[in-house]
Amino acid sequence: MSGIIKLLPDHIANQIAAGEVIQRPSSVVKELVENSIDAGATKIDVIIKDAGRTLIQIIDNGSGMSMFDAEMCFERHATSKLRETNDLFHLTTKGFRGEALASIAAISHVVLKTCKDGDKLGTIIEVEGSEIKKNEPDVCPIGTSFEVKNLFFNVPARRNFLKSDSVEFKHILQEFERIALPHHDVQFELIHNGETIHHLNPANLRKRIVDLNNKNYNDKLVPVEETTEIVKIQGFVLKPEAAKKSRGEQFLFVNNRYFRDNYLNNAIQKAYDQLLQPGTFPSYYLFLTVDPERIDINVHPTKTEIKFEEERLIYSIIRTSVKQALGKFNITPTIDFEQEHSFDLPYSHTKFDVVPPEIKVNKNYNPFDQTTSKTNPSVRFEKSAAISKAGFERMDSSSWESFYSIETENQTTEMDLDIEFESVEHTNFLIAGNFLITNSKSGLMSIHYRRAYERIVYDELMREFVARPIASQGLLFPYEWEIKKEEKIIWESNGLLLKQLGLIWTFSDDLLILSSIPSILSEEGIPTFIELLLQQMMLEQIDKGEIAHHFVLSLAKSASVQKKIVNSNDGASELVQNLFQCQEHVYSPSGKLILKTITFDQLENY
Repeated sequence: MSGIIKLLPDHIANQIAAGEVIQRPSSVVKELVENSIDAGATKIDVIIKDAGRTLIQIIDNGSGMSMFDAEMCFERHATSKLRETNDLFHLTTKGFRGEALASIAAISHVVLKTCKDGDKLGTIIEVEGSEIKKNEPDVCPIGTSFEVKNLFFNVPARRNFLKSDSVEFKHILQEFERIALPHHDVQFELIHNGETIHHLNPANLRKRIVDLNNKNYNDKLVPVEETTEIVKIQGFVLKPEAAKKSRGEQFLFVNNRYFRDNYLNNAIQKAYDQLLQPGTFPSYYLFLTVDPERIDINVHPTKTEIKFEEERLIYSIIRTSVKQALGKFNITPTIDFEQEHSFDLPYSHTKFDVVPPEIKVNKNYNPFDQTTSKTNPSVRFEKSAAISKAGFERMDSSSWESFYSIETENQTTEMDLDIEFESVEHTNFLIAGNFLITNSKSGLMSIHYRRAYERIVYDELMREFVARPIASQGLLFPYEWEIKKEEKIIWESNGLLLKQLGLIWTFSDDLLILSSIPSILSEEGIPTFIELLLQQMMLEQIDKGEIAHHFVLSLAKSASVQKKIVNSNDGASELVQNLFQCQEHVYSPSGKLILKTITFDQLENY
């Protein structure tokens, strides 16, 4: 009797497995380079063409394989790492499941050349879609060479979902770094489209970190070292001033294997309490050594999620060791109990200019005169110079009366965002921090100044950006910015759009040198602008059609940050009038609320 359930053919099973193990070209690089490490290689070359679409070639000087092993390595679940179940709990190698090579061979054209030390001849094998086309002896150097061509040639849906070359190569760079960092005693070379991206000689960990980033990295590294019965911790954290607005430079390794763990990341973040600016994240390179029996690495196909038997204790040890390292190098803040604090300036006033107090005395004031007001007339609600510079204007009683000069007989209840701004004459504003407060038809309206300015600038720049390059200004002295290899590659891939923004630049080793910037941007705003641009370009989820929006938004944000708050009614009125000329004046380009109205009914209930 024929059953409904059938065994899948091997080639279909391999393609299904490939969907889990080989997600993109970087997955192939990871699996093959890890195999080279397991083979004891001391020199590994990674050659890439077209971000891995056309060619991925890994050449090593490892132990090589015999003809029999070379053929067996393409079989599913064929592995040299496991012999019995107990071996799963003592893993010291990168790969062990025997899925990678079978999965790669199922979705590409593979050429394998390998030779063992002492053999006169090596082996060459050609595989297309799991089918062996060639298997014969050949003259090969000691070690192994894998050529993976036409990735996903028989899985067009997967190939169509690949991102741009710059994004895919960024992922290859990430996987390359995650392997090169723990194995700093191995020589690596990465070549993309004929250009050498990295040439890494064997070195200590600190030198390897510097080589993968830039030479100025050395001064930012703070060593961390702790040994306990549960875990041994070694590595480096970066000084707080090197913190970034993205989590790109956060590396955790256990037994020289890269992994991701939000819980342990939080331990390091906590160690930086009160040291980081809001919205920034620390960078670190930490290596944990744990008994293999106390961890489980076989919980995810890519082996980037790891379960720890004593996770809570490891959390505490990491947090304490990082905090101690920062304190040891005098990075953490200290408290001097002998210091006199009574004359310290409050933090909220540190950004304001110091203005001497002004004392006014009414010489005609007679305290015994019964007709005189009990309140000293010399104490009035007048504009204070110090407060005005802080962005806040106090008004006398007549000003407040005009501020609320609205006919209450015609009051109507409106939604918060349904504002008829033009129907009200605005002459007075309260300016407090980032907010402008004025009257509206239904109550009090607050306007976030920087968001309003961001919307105005964005709309103006977008109109100009579509028609022609944004006006730029040359710099008297070129501005230099340290840039990583992956950032340089993705910057160059977006070169046309960046020139449309009004940028002119050159590269010199690991430096981005700007000679012209958008005219709306001041030199003080350049660091924020570059950081926002790189942050946007490194996000792969941004659609190609949206990249122009994000670039212009980065420029508008940078311009709004450097813009000084207005401190006059005329300036506030002009800004608000410009805001309401924008087609969208309720939300900023970032999607945040610009203005909000508090109705009179709501005020009555306060």
